[in-house]
Formats: sequence, structure tokens, C-alpha cells
Amino acid sequence: MSSRIERLGFRVDPETKDLIERAAHLSRRKVSDFCVTTLVDTARRAIAEHETLVLSHKDRKAFFDALVNPPEPTARLARALDEHKRRVAS
Repeated sequence: MSSRIERLGFRVDPETKDLIERAAHLSRRKVSDFCVTTLVDTARRAIAEHETLVLSHKDRKAFFDALVNPPEPTARLARALDEHKRRVAS
């Protein structure tokens, strides 16, 4: 069990407070535990949705085709790679 040392504070209107308290009660949990768990679950979902790329069938096919048969680099890409090598030490 992790220790809780950080604090978040926010104000809600009475209706929202009642709603949260009712949900916590129905879940048979303390309000603070209910809030923390719900916030963490929602935060994880929001991050996952933001970091997950969903491709259509057509886009997925194009992506894997490019992996298997990569196109020749363009002159612009070659210049960008040369510039990157010049600026970044390995």
C-alpha cells in the first residue's frame, strides 16, 4: 500500500458533493478513497486514449507495407539526417 503524502484540494457545489457521497456510500467506500480511485482510473483512461493510435484498415496496411518495403529516402530527408548527425553527438 502506497503512502499518501501529496494533497489535492478542490471545491464542488452541494449537488456534486451529494452525488459523490451517494456513489461512495453505494460503493461501500469512504468518500476520499472513492474519489482517489475514480480520479486515478479516469486519469489512466485519458492518458491511454491520448497515447493510443487507432488506425483504419487502410492506414494499418499502409503502415505495415512501409515497414516491410520502406521507400527510398528523399533528398530532404537525407539533409535532415545529416543536420541531425551534425547537431547531436552519439
